[in-house]
Amino acid sequence: MKNKVCVLGSINLDTTLHVERIPLPGETVPVSDKSSAPGGKGANQAVASARSGAKVHFIGAIGDDNSGQTMLRSLKEDNIDLTNITKSDKAGTGTATIMLDENGQNSILVYPGANKEINLTQIKNAESLIASMDFIVAQFETPIKETTLAFQIAHKHGVVTVLNPAPASHIPDELLGETDIIAPNETESFAITGIKADSLSSMNKSANYFRDKGVKATLITLGDKGVYYSYDKQAKIVPAYKVKAVDTTAAGDTFLGALSAVLKKDLSNLEVAIDYGEKASSLTVQRNGAQPSIPTFSQINTRGAS
Repeated sequence: MKNKVCVLGSINLDTTLHVERIPLPGETVPVSDKSSAPGGKGANQAVASARSGAKVHFIGAIGDDNSGQTMLRSLKEDNIDLTNITKSDKAGTGTATIMLDENGQNSILVYPGANKEINLTQIKNAESLIASMDFIVAQFETPIKETTLAFQIAHKHGVVTVLNPAPASHIPDELLGETDIIAPNETESFAITGIKADSLSSMNKSANYFRDKGVKATLITLGDKGVYYSYDKQAKIVPAYKVKAVDTTAAGDTFLGALSAVLKKDLSNLEVAIDYGEKASSLTVQRNGAQPSIPTFSQINTRGAS
């Protein structure tokens, strides 16, 4: 049976600038190529989940502009339900400008635009949708107050809540108390907890920090080192698949979206789902672009990773 996943998140149109290296402050670096593609952490996660077989619904906002229409067409191609995406008359569709170097590393500038126009009324109006889901996934490219309400509604109806605290920000205890799974990368985990994720011991301390706030499971993505997880007396690092990275832009989003598509509500297959998400992510980083690089369930299970 397919997971039903609601994504509350950002919708951005990405512009990628290909450079030899990321410029230093005050430095000018030539751009060798330029491309545009659908993106936004929320949209990326929704696409990853849908391509791994989940039935995905989206709560978000676009501007009344061509970029917004482009994003809607793209999301429709992956059969994502767009009923709860609103159109803002105050701000344009979100955009991201990505500087991508020859090693596949990136620096990203984000204009939130309409993503910040999501409001409490929109979340309240989506209660029946949220109640019908297995999981709800959210990030920090949309307002925290609205995310908190969405998670409260989810818990009222037995829906599992997944928080990707990116970009890193202060997390109110109220939101952490409504979070079942938190999934920062190592930089975000340090920014939130003040504990460096540089050893199994330190990551266990980070997990304890989140557990004390009410979070059931902690996942810390560690790039090419894999994913640390702590849940139900288990704490270990699941190794990453070793590949040559071309573009890491949507790596974390692919991981979380794919994981949410195959994870059981009781989290009994958490390690298996983490491995599946890592495999999906390892394929994503071997291609350019955010959503264009996200693999399907069939590709993940047949292509493998070397």
